[in-house]
Amino acid sequence: MRTLKNLIAAGAASLMSTAVLAADLPLAPPPYIPPPVEDFGGWYLRGDIGFSNQQVKRLDNALYYDPGVSVQNTGLGFDSAGIFGLGAGYRFNNWLRADVTGEYRGKANFHGADIVSFNGVPTSTNTYTGSKSEWLVLANVYADLGTWWCITPFVGVGIGGARNTISGFTDTGVQDASTAFGPTASKWNFAWAVHAGLAYQINPSLTLEMAYRYVDLGDGITGDVYAFDGTNDRNNPMHFKSITSHDLKLGVRWAIDPMPAYAPPLMRKG
Repeated sequence: MRTLKNLIAAGAASLMSTAVLAADLPLAPPPYIPPPVEDFGGWYLRGDIGFSNQQVKRLDNALYYDPGVSVQNTGLGFDSAGIFGLGAGYRFNNWLRADVTGEYRGKANFHGADIVSFNGVPTSTNTYTGSKSEWLVLANVYADLGTWWCITPFVGVGIGGARNTISGFTDTGVQDASTAFGPTASKWNFAWAVHAGLAYQINPSLTLEMAYRYVDLGDGITGDVYAFDGTNDRNNPMHFKSITSHDLKLGVRWAIDPMPAYAPPLMRKG
């Protein structure tokens, strides 16, 4: 009986000492619970570089409509040229953003030719040279389609205006060795674009973009075309009808007010 009492007393003493020791230890921190995922908006700046791949549908001139005359354009095209742009925008949430961009599209060399017929019989050919550049302003809206491993595919549309400048235009007759010139001229047009690409978020402030864009730049025009001796019997600027481009661009977006990173609260000692 005495042995049983001794065991009970020893067990009680052990429990009391354990309780006292536990009271002296600091409380364990609460388990970490991540914050809820919320949409976050904010302003951003952007910059873009790239190159163009441009086409023109056809040329048009008052001389093409002389009685009995018909003209067939052939081989019309532009060389590639650089694109340099800046812009500012706002990200409304995780899937919708918008920006306004302005860009200079560098001079692209133009080349082409025509076959002139009179009453259906080919009579002469001409070759064309020159260059084209633009200022392009667009208001754009984009849909971000979800993010995987920091990569976000997106699509977008834009509308705005393009100031197309044609310079150094020369029309050279092959058979008669004649030459005509079109002075530099510019024309504002309605412009529109569609976008598609991938964005890679480096950190909360910095995002890289690789994008494709199709843009319709409207028309271009030269000054009144005159002969090599300065003569001209009518007003006949050369019209560049329906200029379009397939652009490839590399861009960067910098968030002015990025979403703050979550930091767990500091634990008090004791």
